[in-house]
Amino acid sequence: MARDTLFSVLPARLAEGLIAQASTVALAPDQALFRTGDPCDGCYHVIEGLMKVTVVLPSRRERILAILGAGGFIGELSLMDGAPRSASVVAIRPSKLWFITRAAFDAFGAAHPEIYRHIADLLARRLRDNSATLAMSSLSIKARAARALLSLGEAFGKDVGAGRILIRQKVSQGDLAAMAGIARENLSRILQDWMDAKLVSRLAGYYCLENRATLERAADV
Repeated sequence: MARDTLFSVLPARLAEGLIAQASTVALAPDQALFRTGDPCDGCYHVIEGLMKVTVVLPSRRERILAILGAGGFIGELSLMDGAPRSASVVAIRPSKLWFITRAAFDAFGAAHPEIYRHIADLLARRLRDNSATLAMSSLSIKARAARALLSLGEAFGKDVGAGRILIRQKVSQGDLAAMAGIARENLSRILQDWMDAKLVSRLAGYYCLENRATLERAADV
């Protein structure tokens, strides 16, 4: 599913007011915006580029919690309690973001206290998302792979006709495996099977969901 953000739940008036407080940050590919455990100094809105939100599992394998393109919002929940960052965020490609300091956010919230009602709504949505993520661990590896592809299709997909969904972002096989929470070798075998069955195709690094309905059925197994 597409990830809800602070801006997606705010009225335009409040969203524009927050943006007016922002400065600009630029990142090169593989450059970290912040790491797990870093102090919270503010939140970010992706203007252009592609970012991944990751944690390291006890097995020391990286797990991608989200991939965010233009419009994505990063780190807003840490503003509520000032707790250290709970995940790392790294640029996949050259990226530009707006940065809103915690002090600017607190001042804006004092002037517009209604913003906290919308943040409560966002927190509720995130709890539902987290429940879905936990449930994913009980699924088969094929179901996890299908859900990762469908999630990218929802976030970055374009209907190119006949039920085909082109994912308009290049995502590496390693990152897709990290999104699904499975080994890259397993993902590679699953993708090859689906390509042979013409459920998925890949051209110049872009995935295309050739048969979304079949993948949605696979996502529930």
